[in-house]
Amino acid sequence: MKKIITYAGFIFMVAVAFSGCYTDVIRPEAKSDPNGPPQAVSYKTELAPMFETKCALSGCHVSGAHHPYMTADVSYYQIVNGGYVNTSIPDQSLLMIMIRGEMSQYIPSSKDQQKVYDWIRNGAPNN
Repeated sequence: MKKIITYAGFIFMVAVAFSGCYTDVIRPEAKSDPNGPPQAVSYKTELAPMFETKCALSGCHVSGAHHPYMTADVSYYQIVNGGYVNTSIPDQSLLMIMIRGEMSQYIPSSKDQQKVYDWIRNGAPNN
């Protein structure tokens, strides 16, 4: 009988010890993007022509002037390889900062800005 009480006491102590080892795991809620899911945007058919007409002006973003060069034939490589996009944090992309205000006289419409933003959010594909 004494052995049974000793074993029962031991099992009780082990159970109490293990029950105190549990910790709650609190996971942060997934943040939803206020802009909704990014829309599909084609660089070649939507953005390159916009950059060509808004930015590749004489004395602006053309060869021999200011970087990045925004002519349709080189704009993608200038933007992506030149460090103007941050696909991890699109709001911190230099391209977004520039088109949202720094280049105020040539600023694209809010609809075009959203296209650029969605393109960056989609990983800045060369499509």
